[in-house]
Amino acid sequence: MKKAILKFSAMILLLGGSVGCGNDFLDTNYFQGVDSETALNSVGNIATALNGAYYNLFTRYFAGNYAITIGDVPTDIAYWNGQTGHWDGIYTFTFTDTDLYLYYIWDYGYKVADNAARIIEAAIALYEESDDKASLDLYLAEAYALRGYAQLMLTNIFCHQIKVDGTDFSAQPGIVVIDKPIEALTQVSRSTVGQSYEAVVGDLKNALTHFTAAGGDRGELYYFNVAATYGLLARTYLYLEQWEDAADSAQAALDAKGISALAYTAADYRALYTSNANVESMYALAISATDNWSANSCGTLWSTYNFSPSPKLQALYETTDCRTAIFGWAGTSTDAVPIFTGGKYSCHSSGNSAYATNYIVNAPEMFLIIAEANVQSSTGTVAAAQQALLNVAKRNSAITSASDLPANKSDLLTFIKDERARELFQEGLRLYDLRRWNENADVYAYQAPNIAFTYTGYKISDLIFPIPSDEITAGFGVEQNEGWAATLPK
Repeated sequence: MKKAILKFSAMILLLGGSVGCGNDFLDTNYFQGVDSETALNSVGNIATALNGAYYNLFTRYFAGNYAITIGDVPTDIAYWNGQTGHWDGIYTFTFTDTDLYLYYIWDYGYKVADNAARIIEAAIALYEESDDKASLDLYLAEAYALRGYAQLMLTNIFCHQIKVDGTDFSAQPGIVVIDKPIEALTQVSRSTVGQSYEAVVGDLKNALTHFTAAGGDRGELYYFNVAATYGLLARTYLYLEQWEDAADSAQAALDAKGISALAYTAADYRALYTSNANVESMYALAISATDNWSANSCGTLWSTYNFSPSPKLQALYETTDCRTAIFGWAGTSTDAVPIFTGGKYSCHSSGNSAYATNYIVNAPEMFLIIAEANVQSSTGTVAAAQQALLNVAKRNSAITSASDLPANKSDLLTFIKDERARELFQEGLRLYDLRRWNENADVYAYQAPNIAFTYTGYKISDLIFPIPSDEITAGFGVEQNEGWAATLPK
């Protein structure tokens, strides 16, 4: 079924239009001459529209590149060698409210959310009279998951982190929550960050309810499923600092996927990234040798477009760590001008990093969530945190038992923070980790192979990206993040 996600994208019956084009908040009325108000009148049409929503998620403008990349590039684990101009504004913190990466993330994130909202509305309208309720429940589950994921990403990127080391910022401006389709010329307003997160949690819980009603999911990596939905719920609860809920959801994700251990040798770890079928992943994009973003892929960014793991990140790996088995350097690479060969995007069986996929929800993150939740929660234990952490930390063969891990919560949390950097590199989560931990971060690395940063001790929890200026000037009620420029490092 992998091909179907892309094959039917040209037949999509509705498509969220350009944001801030001056006509309305979301131009969603027509696509290829088909009226989206009447098109979703059958189970088959809803299935086709759902594939279109997946395509908007898949595109390089959202989860296929930009919305993932922005979580790693402006942090301490990425390095830009200065030889090309891709992502340099974000990396050097010189971006403005006209930045195209931000524009497209906003644009396509809302396309996913709005398309999903229309699918949900149409499926509910058909439900009582349909003789194919199982299919409608499945499509509703996936649409709720799509909308939940899109709105979680939009909230994290364009709003203040909801919790920062115990401090609550839920009253800060959030996103325009798409709880139902927004019609042309409608005036809108931003919800709070807290309300935005409530919408995300609600969508993911609804997705799980409908998966149950459907009798399960498709059992395929390239469609949202029960394990991935629990995984996203665990991630969301982690950001909310609802520790017990985070741990429970993470364990439910692992149970649904049937994972209790990971790869621990260099050969087994490399095999995870040899083809687009990582057995530790719960949800991945349908990128392949025939359907990919070529020069605009993540694989190209982390190779010929000159991004690589920072010297600081490289120093966090021991020589006995199997995760360095996928690290490679081009023949023209030098210590001063490093050229990476892709990392998690480099080991595709084709040898072309552009063909490698993005793994969106993965089992190692779940073990790390359980570990951190046990450290952060007043009811958690060191022993439980160590046991969960050990599942990932054993990627370093020098660590074989819980006795090799820190024995108190403070030191264990420090280890978990470094382990998340090591394990989740290139998965687009580092920025939100640094912000929620209230780290005094080092950003804009330079002078490789030395560990050196242009900005040190940066209060990165303050960082807020601007809403794209085209959206603001469209005049439909979306207000700018006041004072966003003052949150940049100086």
